[in-house]
Amino acid sequence: MSDRPQRTNTYTAEATSDRYRQCLFDWLAAQPPLWNQINYRRRQAYFSDDGDVWDADYTDLYDEYAPLIGKATCQQITRKNSEAWRSHFRLLDQYHNDSNPAVTEKPSPPGYWGNHKEGYELHGLVRNDLYTFDWDDDRSTLEFGVGDVLEDRYDFDHNERISLEVRGNPQWNGDDSRLELSYDEHVDQLRVQHPVRIQPDTLSEQREDAFTHTLDTENTTQAAAIDVGANNTLAVVTETGETAVYHARPEFERFQSYSERIATLQSELPDDKYTSHRIQRLYEERSRTRDHSRDAAVKHATEWLFERNVDMVYVGDLTDVLDTHWSAGVNEKTHNFWSHRQLVDRITLTLGDVGIAVAEVTEADSSSKCPECESSDVTRASDSFRCHDCDLEAHSDVAGAWNILQSEVGPMARPAALSAERDRDAPREGAYWQWNEHDWIPADFGEQSRSLDQPSLSEPASSQPG
Repeated sequence: MSDRPQRTNTYTAEATSDRYRQCLFDWLAAQPPLWNQINYRRRQAYFSDDGDVWDADYTDLYDEYAPLIGKATCQQITRKNSEAWRSHFRLLDQYHNDSNPAVTEKPSPPGYWGNHKEGYELHGLVRNDLYTFDWDDDRSTLEFGVGDVLEDRYDFDHNERISLEVRGNPQWNGDDSRLELSYDEHVDQLRVQHPVRIQPDTLSEQREDAFTHTLDTENTTQAAAIDVGANNTLAVVTETGETAVYHARPEFERFQSYSERIATLQSELPDDKYTSHRIQRLYEERSRTRDHSRDAAVKHATEWLFERNVDMVYVGDLTDVLDTHWSAGVNEKTHNFWSHRQLVDRITLTLGDVGIAVAEVTEADSSSKCPECESSDVTRASDSFRCHDCDLEAHSDVAGAWNILQSEVGPMARPAALSAERDRDAPREGAYWQWNEHDWIPADFGEQSRSLDQPSLSEPASSQPG
């Protein structure tokens, strides 16, 4: 069972009646305090000289919380907390492993789900055999039970359960795993994470069905290259010269704003305290916001490539060039915001889900020579690339992807929309994409920002990750 691949369906939901909504929020509100108390006992053991997080005793808490949320849910919270601690120890091992560059920031132990004073983060867990979905073309529902105290408080009939109306369609089919509900108070929305374990012999078919388009094997397939970068999350070029660029600067600015808020709060802490619940929540929100836009970009690019019958993608491997940092700002992007290794792993996983092969190839010199005439007399500044021999002007990351692809498949047609700074070069259907915090949409590319930490066009180019 544990070897079967797992995928997660995501929905939004709302209670089918006011009574169910009130009961739902009481049920959700009871779970963060249980998580916090279990986590507190484990953190106390973790920070003590001779303690062991796995020896921390918490079963006495079940007597208090089981009447509200059910004993099975108490056990699920404990298991999820254990998973968080195991993940922390794995990251810690990677952080201390000098030969593994994947983790460059020391991981913090699992945090709390808010607190009574500042407010709780509302999460709810349901064991895999204690909920049911009823899918219908007009109205789909999710049902699950609560503890005896809440059943009595809201006058439930025998075997009555909370009922939620679900919006969204399951992309993956398989055996149910633990359900997770979370409430986002900023948009007043309840989200449902529904993991399923899939039979290996049906995974390939489900992978293709999970995407909008289907690869047509009767048509000629083609290759593509992706230049991954800190200024632009992805720059994609296909053999037929089509391009797609996903801009990362607004996301980096948002990441920096989180960092500044964290730094301000840290400066206000007492000398004997290094963090707070609020700071920990900001760290988690910063990572979640970054990961959301990045993962959505990869998903969007995968659909874009799938539609174009791409069956092979070459991704730039920056192992040879990441040690060259040309500014403090880029250093921050490289190690904190960008997470190059995680991004490449996400590309490999997502493209693999639809049968597109991925090969990592060296990106050394991909941005320091002209893809048109192979001259090294070039300058690169921010998104601008200029060759002084053949006068090619291009988007620097598109030029990098073009070089990567030509090194693998040979000379190809000049990519469409090469220039990053000319409106006439930006196709209306959207070769350039920007994140609006929900979706990747065609970018208004009339104003292209230039990072202050980049050299001017009069300075020589250097080998920079985009």
